[in-house]
Amino acid sequence: MAFDKSRLVNLDQCVLDALSLFERQQPPQLAFPAFRRPLVVGSGNAAVTGKMLFEGSDAVFADESTYQKKLAAVPGIDGCVLISASGGKHAPAIAKEVRSRGLQVILLTNNPGAPAGVFASQTRVFPKNPEPYTYNTSTYLGMILAKTRESPAAIRKFLLGLKFPANLGKYDSVFMIVPEEFEPAREMFLTKFDELFGSKVSGRAFTPEQAKHAKTVVQSDTELFIGLGVKSAQFGKKGLDIPLPKGASYATLIAAGYFAIGKIQSQHPPYFKDSIEEYAKRASHSFGQEIKPIAD
Repeated sequence: MAFDKSRLVNLDQCVLDALSLFERQQPPQLAFPAFRRPLVVGSGNAAVTGKMLFEGSDAVFADESTYQKKLAAVPGIDGCVLISASGGKHAPAIAKEVRSRGLQVILLTNNPGAPAGVFASQTRVFPKNPEPYTYNTSTYLGMILAKTRESPAAIRKFLLGLKFPANLGKYDSVFMIVPEEFEPAREMFLTKFDELFGSKVSGRAFTPEQAKHAKTVVQSDTELFIGLGVKSAQFGKKGLDIPLPKGASYATLIAAGYFAIGKIQSQHPPYFKDSIEEYAKRASHSFGQEIKPIAD
């Protein structure tokens, strides 16, 4: 049976659905063994989530390409926190390798049947919604809310009060400016542009201090500057500012950034929706496991 593309929502709606989920079902408290120097591993935005969860600690951060090097080169690693929404793909091999070295592996996942759970010392399962493959909005947002304890209802109300212009479709590049204290989040926005637009709409993201270093030498009339809690006018002429509520932390920032990207998505041709079914087939072959256009 042909896949029904009408089931694919845009990213802004996915954010609202995720926040509604967490209004009904609060993410669990995060608690870890008393690791002095944990290895925190994840792929893509899971790796970024790890940086947020262990910000300010002596954690060693790695992904599927670097974790073995970190294990070999960094002394004192005494445990591992592995973050994987599906608990599949690279996660089982990572968990198995780390356990073979006599280290505990704490798996954070959204899949009760995560394949990596076979090798984990403990598995923490977080709630999630069915979402288009790669969106990973409720998945990692739930883990971040578990750390920051921000109010999903307050974030949702804030997003619904935002106004967006009707001409977002004319921009073929976007420059997002992220407050210094939330620097890791910019990687999440870059990933979302890659996933949703490929080369059709380019995305860049920097903190104000990073942006000062020759990032705007070449100007374009079709580049939109989005300031998330930052004034965009100091960097570009075509700007959209999204003031953040008082006391906002990572969950509010990520929700606002994803929401804005979803609004941009809604005013462009459906690049992602037209491509994800075929990509899922290719990814299934690459990973040797079934990848669905909508993750259950």
